[in-house]
Amino acid sequence: MSKRDAVFPANRHALYEAHGYSAAIRSGDFLFVSGQVGSLEDGTAEPDFRKQVELAFANLEAVLKAAGCGFDDIVDVQTFHTDPQNQFETIMAVKNRIFPEAPYPNWTALGVTWLAGFDFEIKVIARFAKAD
Repeated sequence: MSKRDAVFPANRHALYEAHGYSAAIRSGDFLFVSGQVGSLEDGTAEPDFRKQVELAFANLEAVLKAAGCGFDDIVDVQTFHTDPQNQFETIMAVKNRIFPEAPYPNWTALGVTWLAGFDFEIKVIARFAKAD
């Protein structure tokens, strides 16, 4: 097996180093991005929920950018929510700003009881655009 082709954004290593995982792995035409949370640079959670969601998307964007991708390259999304019923409206407002029109990526949302001090996490698979 060949070594993993890991991708890391600049200045975002606190959680990756502390917990021993890569921000993303490139495999063929695909980028598999680890769950991104609304963490500050030191790895702690942004306390305001809306800002935490916005920061999770910003952290996701930084990983995508480091790999040469963007939000338009995302084909599959999984999100994890500690209180889905009460968080849904806030999450949808941010999501609709990031993905304003169809075609939208696949999306699966899961309610969970624990996210290591966070309330929202987003994990994606992106496909590198083919050069014409």
